[in-house]
Formats: sequence, structure tokens, C-alpha cells
Amino acid sequence: MDIAIHASFLPHSDPDASLAFYRDVLGFEVRNDTGYDGLRWITVGPVGQPGTSIVLEPPAVDPGITPAERRTIAEMMAKGTYAGVLLATSDLDGLFGRLKDRGAEIVQEPTEQSYGGRDCAVRDPAGNYVRIKEIR
Repeated sequence: MDIAIHASFLPHSDPDASLAFYRDVLGFEVRNDTGYDGLRWITVGPVGQPGTSIVLEPPAVDPGITPAERRTIAEMMAKGTYAGVLLATSDLDGLFGRLKDRGAEIVQEPTEQSYGGRDCAVRDPAGNYVRIKEIR
């Protein structure tokens, strides 16, 4: 069976701030930027990897979500516990330096992990947890 991850979704609370983080700080390219009914979806992805994307979307847009669930999602986003993504780079120190210099919220500096490998963690402007693993 041939299967691949094509896109993953992360909520945004401010589409312009999220776009600036993923495009200007992480260096992702913008693949699509579309709006509907006052809301905005932005598709970004790593340069040279057209088959892998992240869709930055308005949170809780599913019509089946109740007002109480929307409040819970908003609270979890504010705490940074709602969504996350794992990225990888061969230059962890360089990328971490760029994240730090550009004001990203640092969760963990580059660290050798007891489970193997070295990584760091930050939060994007919406509070999403972004862990970055070093490729060796």
C-alpha cells in the first residue's frame, strides 16, 4: 500500500502572525491562502517538499462543535495544549537561533533526550506546540 501524510491541520488565532511564523521564521513556502465567510485558511510547507503541507485553519469551525467545546478549544489553545507538530532539521542549532532571535516562545532549548536524539520545542503564535528534532 502506498500512503503518505499529505497535510496536517493546526489552528491559528491570528492568521497574519501564524503566516509570519511559518513563512518568515521557519522558511516554509505559502501554497495557498484562501478565505471564506470572514475566515482564512493558509497552506504552508517546506520548500522542496510539495507533497507535505500544514494547513493553518480557524479553530473550531466544524458546525457540529458546541459553544462549550469552542470555549474549551480556545482555553486549550491559550495554554498551548490543543495541537502540535513535530518537525525535523539537520541544523537544529541554527534553526533554534533563528527562532530565538525572532522572538519565538521557547519551551525547551536544544537538549539530548533520554529516549534518544536531540530536539527543542517552541510555541507558534497560536500556542501550538512545535517540537523540532535534529536529523543526524
